[in-house]
Amino acid sequence: MMLSEAGVELSPGMGITPVVDIQNVRKYYGAGETEVRALDGVSLSVNPGEYVAIMGPSGSGKSTLMNIIGCLDTPTAGTYALDGLEVADLDERQLAIVRNRRIGFVFQSFNLIPRTSAQTQVEMPLAYQGVKKLERREKALLALEAVGLSDRAHHQPNELSGGQQQRVAIARALVSRPSLLLADEPTGALDTKSTQDIMGLLERVNSAGRTIIVITHEHEVAQHASRIVTMRDGKIISDEMNTA
Repeated sequence: MMLSEAGVELSPGMGITPVVDIQNVRKYYGAGETEVRALDGVSLSVNPGEYVAIMGPSGSGKSTLMNIIGCLDTPTAGTYALDGLEVADLDERQLAIVRNRRIGFVFQSFNLIPRTSAQTQVEMPLAYQGVKKLERREKALLALEAVGLSDRAHHQPNELSGGQQQRVAIARALVSRPSLLLADEPTGALDTKSTQDIMGLLERVNSAGRTIIVITHEHEVAQHASRIVTMRDGKIISDEMNTA
């Protein structure tokens, strides 16, 4: 691989390497009459710096696709490359490293640890990477500052609002400077004001160059993305730039 001046991987003769490159992915559960085709021939490419919303009703396949993009599940057939790495070629240890270093996860339920400070929550991905304590602290505090919570570093989840808890989760997802921020219904547990704040924060994160994929069933959330992918019955039925 070659590197551009911006540090983005380039493939000779192919231009920029996609952060996500999924080709003809299928995911089946069961067999025979009970077979469920959760994904049925899905292809999706997401380039560095894109902000993509994947939406669709319950049962459309968007959650299954999220699990595959996040290296939490493997396809029945087809290929998936993350940052140029063929995921099928990785063992469990390598997959764990990829999830920790290349993907930042944000979930609807925040997934914060009770009775643990915001700073410690944000430090955790770095601890798994073996980063030394002082450096972890510095990076965690910078990440909290970036999401507007520098004054809440020592607060525990029960001392924070829902919107503040999600900001901690976003800081934790970003602290390792991952290739991809993958957010699953990130505003599903929030009120209208907190939803607007979080979506505004994600827009700023994307403007700074971070690639974002948001999984959502809400049109209002999807409208913040620059590209909207719609799924139904395990297939992508539309993939359009958002001109709104």
